[in-house]
Amino acid sequence: MYQYSAKDIVRQLSDRVEAVVKHLLPNGKKKGHEWYAGSIHGDTGESLKVCLSGDKIGIWADFATGDKGDLLNLWVTCRNVSLQEAIVEAKHWLGIHEPTFDPKIRPERFKPQIDTPPIMPSSKAFQYLTKGRLLTPETLSKYKILSEKDTILFPYYKDNQIVMAKYLAVERQNGKKAIRVTANCEPCLFGWQAIPSTARVAMIVEGEIDAMTAYQYDLGVAVFSVPFGGGGKDKQRWVENEFDRLSIFDEILLCLDQDPEGQTATQELIGRLGRHRCRVVTLPHKDMNECLQAGMSREAVQKCLLEAQNLDPKELKQAADYVDKVIDGFYPSDNSVWGYYFPWAKTNESLPMRFNELSMWTGINGHGKSQLLGNVVLDVMRQGGRVCIASLELTPKKLLMRLTRQAGALRQPTPEYIKAIHQWYQDRLWVFDIVGTAKTKSILEVFLYARQRYGIDVFVIDSLMKCGLNEDDYNAQKLFVEQLCDFKNEHNCHIHLVVHPRKGNDEAQIPGKMDIKGSGAITDLTDNCFFVFRNKAKELEIQKFTYKKEPIPTSLADQYDCLLGCEKQRNGDWEGRVALWFDLDSYQYLEHSHGKPYQYVPYSICK
Repeated sequence: MYQYSAKDIVRQLSDRVEAVVKHLLPNGKKKGHEWYAGSIHGDTGESLKVCLSGDKIGIWADFATGDKGDLLNLWVTCRNVSLQEAIVEAKHWLGIHEPTFDPKIRPERFKPQIDTPPIMPSSKAFQYLTKGRLLTPETLSKYKILSEKDTILFPYYKDNQIVMAKYLAVERQNGKKAIRVTANCEPCLFGWQAIPSTARVAMIVEGEIDAMTAYQYDLGVAVFSVPFGGGGKDKQRWVENEFDRLSIFDEILLCLDQDPEGQTATQELIGRLGRHRCRVVTLPHKDMNECLQAGMSREAVQKCLLEAQNLDPKELKQAADYVDKVIDGFYPSDNSVWGYYFPWAKTNESLPMRFNELSMWTGINGHGKSQLLGNVVLDVMRQGGRVCIASLELTPKKLLMRLTRQAGALRQPTPEYIKAIHQWYQDRLWVFDIVGTAKTKSILEVFLYARQRYGIDVFVIDSLMKCGLNEDDYNAQKLFVEQLCDFKNEHNCHIHLVVHPRKGNDEAQIPGKMDIKGSGAITDLTDNCFFVFRNKAKELEIQKFTYKKEPIPTSLADQYDCLLGCEKQRNGDWEGRVALWFDLDSYQYLEHSHGKPYQYVPYSICK
């Protein structure tokens, strides 16, 4: 059941502000964006104004008396009713009908017969509360505290009648507090006799003396004590009797003791009173009265209330919290760490490699998708990135031979140069040393260790079919890709996942994201979908000219050797194809037909 709070009622009244002011102040008149009246009694005049639009819609002020507030305050003032009564009337006027639950069996309740006299200054009870607990006589009077001999009586009020009473003996018995509660009475909160009539924020504490202490601090909130202390379930059964009365409060501060019983009560009340309007107050001492006895100032206690922890789920954030990140997305600063670029200048604007993304790579067997991806991660290392490759189809030896050929831009680098290149790899490249089928759990555990210990921020899995998942187990494939998405989001990294396509009719057909082998969720969940296509038609034509020992036409030589296609870019606008040219000696992919390979490790370093 949803319980409408005062804030909810104000919001709905504001939506019908003109009808509300005509209802409450029928003799008033509209001028521009305001409603004018002579007073809260509905007289004609202009001393009372109600804002009818904008950020201050529903806010009113009577400049003759100094009274002001929102539309619910206006209802209270004009009708001369309590806030609770105003809410009931406003709900009826708005047509709000809340569901009710009427139990078939109600326990019989009795009102206690109280003939205890008011607390007297000469009593031990008075001395205990004023000298021992530092409460003022004014506070005791406000809460209508009674006493009988050496016993304090805390009266629990509802509708100006005592419905429950708790007795506390000044002297402890066997080191424990001697407390008793009137039997078969209605459990409710202590403190209704002392709350401000227009209070919108309540604080619930664990003990009558703590409630009176908080009142004495003058914190600007209504203060109540639970009747049966900390703990859960039956100890908090008062909630069902106070549920409606607490609806007048937009916010409830929970300031129970810091011990296990107090924390249990806190969690119980959060669940029953509503996470959306509860905040938890943390004090530097056990409870409110200990703060008073320790000499804590009102300002210090007020600060604790202002810093009370809200209970929003950690996943729930305000959009405004991200303003700096959004600005950085449009106008990245020089030192902002957002990701890396691909090796080719012509892709810098259209195809950045962002963190928190998962990229899928596909291509026909033998078309060079792993080789091209090796060229990509080498350039990531040049830009300062740290890379971990799980090449499950190549041994580390074969993988590093190919990468070293690309890094040195030579077909046959010397042993000294190979050592220099591997020295360059030292804090840039790590290899997942397993060939064959690797379990997904093992891959994720190794990636997590690599991310946390070495700060690796780019990961490669080559390929999905070697991760221990059956080709027809689409649910398992989907689960693993979901886990990769969670990993890259949580750890601010980029993951490249190689996925094989289904067999086509021939190699002339360029594969795309709709041709991948496996679950369709793979392309749905990944941020980017790339394909690599080798221009074998060009290679066959060149072979013909070579066989005939004829010169290769320029028009043929200038044709691309490879296409890098982007068929999905979740966080970018560009999709299309990039033409690349392959250099056989270096295994590098070049930006244009006359491009030169790049030495990632200068050969001069080993001379």
